[in-house]
Formats: sequence, C-alpha cells, structure tokens
Amino acid sequence: MADITRIGVVGAGQMGAGIAQLAAVNDVDVWLYDTVSEALINAQKSISNNIQRLLTKGQISQATSVDAVKRLHCSSSLEDLHSVDLVVEAIVESEQVKKSLFADLDKIVKSSAILASNTSSISITRLASATSRPSQVIGMHFMNPPPIMKLVEIIRGADTSEDTYCATKCLAERFGKTVICSQDYSGFIVNRILMPMINEAFHTLYTGVATKEDIDTGMKLGTNHPMGPLELADFIGLDVCLSIMKVLQAGLGDDKYAPCPLLVQYVDAGRLGKKRGIGVYDYRDAAAKTRGPPRL
Repeated sequence: MADITRIGVVGAGQMGAGIAQLAAVNDVDVWLYDTVSEALINAQKSISNNIQRLLTKGQISQATSVDAVKRLHCSSSLEDLHSVDLVVEAIVESEQVKKSLFADLDKIVKSSAILASNTSSISITRLASATSRPSQVIGMHFMNPPPIMKLVEIIRGADTSEDTYCATKCLAERFGKTVICSQDYSGFIVNRILMPMINEAFHTLYTGVATKEDIDTGMKLGTNHPMGPLELADFIGLDVCLSIMKVLQAGLGDDKYAPCPLLVQYVDAGRLGKKRGIGVYDYRDAAAKTRGPPRL
C-alpha cells in the first residue's frame, strides 16, 4: 500500500481537531469535516493557536508552522474527502451513527482508502460490516488529547488486512506515537482495564467508603497515577464512561461491568464532567475565578 499523504478527519471536536493537528504538523494534508460550522471555526482557531504555541516553544520550525496551517482544510461537505488515503472518524460513541457514517464514506472515498475509527470500545468488525471494504476498516484509537498523549491503540477487525494494519501503524508512528495492537474485543486494552477502575471508584463514592477527594488522592499518591479516577472521568466525560461500561457489559456478558447507579444518575442529571462545567466535581466556580470580576 502506498504511503498515506492525505487524510480526512470526521468530527471537529477536541479529538478530531487534535488528530487533524497531528497530521498537519507531520506533513500530511488533512481535510477536517463537521456538519456544524461553528465547530469547524473553533477547531481551526484552536489548531492555529496550538501550532503557534509549538513554534514559540521551539518544538517546530517557522517553516513547519507555516506549512502545517496550509495543510489544514476545513469542510462541511463529506464529498471533499473523496481523494484521501485514510479517514479517521472521531464522532459520537454510537455504533449506529458510526455505521451510518462508514456506509456513506464507503460510497465517497476511493476504493483503496482506509476507514479508521477512533472508537474506544465499539466492535471494529461490526463497523466494517456496514461497508464493502471490511479488509480496509481498522480501529485507530487516539488518547485524549491526541497531540500530547503518546499512545495509539490499533484494533484489527475480523477481516482487517495486514496491509491496512501496516499502513495505519506507520501513520501513527509518523505522528510520533507508540502503537499497541488489540484484538477486537469490547473495550480493547486500555478501556477494558481503565473503565472498570473508574466504575469502581464511583461505587466507592456511592457506598460512602470515602469522599471524592480522598478517593482521588488515594489513587494519585498511593498508585502514582497523575490524575485520580473520578477527576479523570470528568475529563473524559461521564456520558462517555457510561457508554463504554454499557458496551463492556453487553459485549462481554458479565454483570461485573454493570455501570454504577451513581454514574447513571449523574449522566441523567446532565452532570457530564468538565465539558458541562460539572460532573463529580463542580468546575463552574473555578472558571468564574479564572475570569475574574466583571469589568464596570
């Protein structure tokens, strides 16, 4: 398979924008697609600011920064991805929505293109079934935020070819990432281990064993984790954590993966974490303090 020189990224949220930035600064032309124009504007602004920050810190050259900005193309038309070598989807963690997208992309992109999913838990084999090219469908799970986290988890579906795997692995390594490979089982490697730990932290809070602060401090200082599990859940998004736990429970058929009732309650209440200003912790006061008093 030829080298990947052009990619498409579907979804201009934090993950999609981060993946697009990685491509642009590593000499890959990238088309960032989203249906929401405001998301594209925000993503383009964020990527430009991040590239400028890398330049200021001396992590990239002036020439690289100028070239990276030129390599980024934002679009609200899926048809603009017709000539890319690989597409990474970074949309909502819903099997039905992802399948629908892959079915559409299958009709648009060239026959040699790879369809990659940034899913953190959904079966790659089932996503591939929505296309006519299952051998060219693969999981490419970036960690959040993609420009900073060093790991990419690659997941091979039942029909993923060796060429597809090698091309995707080479691209991840070109982005400066360490690659691990998982077989196509619910949760893969990272979330198969991480999410039950987060769920257990919720149970520990739910049953009154300790306060949220002591749970997080215990795991940070007692196991050398950089962030406690409840704080990490807020950062990931409690709705995402809940979705993954449901996938684990259904896919592995074991009730030990049943989501904690407190996690379910928080999501039902709209307490989704940092992106909403409140989750396990309340970030609204901190944001207000950062902004300072209103100007008169």
